[in-house]
Amino acid sequence: MKIRNNVALKNYNTFGIAAKARFFCEITTVKELEQALRLKEYQKKVILGGGSNMLIVKNIEALVIHIGLKGIHMVEENDEVAIIKAMAGENWHNLVLWTLEQGYGGLENLSLIPGNTGTAPIQNIGAYGVELKDVFVSCEAMNTETLAIRTFSKEECRFGYRDSFFKKEGKGKYIVISVTLKLTKKNHKLQTSYGAIEVELKNNGINNPTIKDISDAVISIRRSKLPDPKVLGNSGSFFKNPILDKKEFDIFTNRHPEAPYYKITENEFKIPAGWLIEQCGFKGKRFEDAGVHKNQALVLVNYGNATGAEIMDLAVSIQENVFKRFKINISPEVNIIN
Repeated sequence: MKIRNNVALKNYNTFGIAAKARFFCEITTVKELEQALRLKEYQKKVILGGGSNMLIVKNIEALVIHIGLKGIHMVEENDEVAIIKAMAGENWHNLVLWTLEQGYGGLENLSLIPGNTGTAPIQNIGAYGVELKDVFVSCEAMNTETLAIRTFSKEECRFGYRDSFFKKEGKGKYIVISVTLKLTKKNHKLQTSYGAIEVELKNNGINNPTIKDISDAVISIRRSKLPDPKVLGNSGSFFKNPILDKKEFDIFTNRHPEAPYYKITENEFKIPAGWLIEQCGFKGKRFEDAGVHKNQALVLVNYGNATGAEIMDLAVSIQENVFKRFKINISPEVNIIN
């Protein structure tokens, strides 16, 4: 393990922000992670995974520890299910493709989500009617103070909408090092209820989809809506979809009966943040090199040389405009690194 100074992070974050890390190290084993965390001379440490769900606002005056733990292992299997363990540094989409190659179902709706596997339980990643918690068994995480490794069950992770224990009480206290998932080998529970998937399958003449068909449909949909970070810097959906209780929802729909929504429970309703942002006129708008994507208002983009601060200023402006018009607070889905 080597400590480097003043390392450019542009290639380590999908926004393509040209910030620098004062100190930087790459870890490829759990032992190296222990060694990095033991370094007393670096009081502040920042953990970096795939760099896909973050906005670096300025240079990081700390030791940035890049998690490069690799490996996919079979834990247990029978005729019905396969339980696999994937290390935190594995690219998420590559993991999904690997499971499909094995014929394992459960992750197909989560295809093409950027980032690494270690971030998945922190965010409880989700798309097209499926969330990580639906296939999650447990994860291993290292305590940043004691360096002890603890196994967290699904219940202990306290998953919510793009939320978990690791974003609340456990924030900054644990580093996820592996994730264990339970996948189906047959009798797959296909989730095609999202209209976009149904339309894509129908357009392709598919009436009895396989898990691969669903994955292909999701990939096609995502590519049509979301820019490739390698071409146009972005971090996917920048904001969470706000969830209103019944009272808030009734007030909102009385004022805006045309608004789309998704009913979650009898007392919870999800409003598409992209629709709110679009109604405020931000879709496709560009402010020098910071902007809002032309096809998806949820996605903030870097046209080349935007700073993290400029992207953040745009995000705050969007939040203020949405609240002014709809009296709804929208909060970032991405992690803001100040």
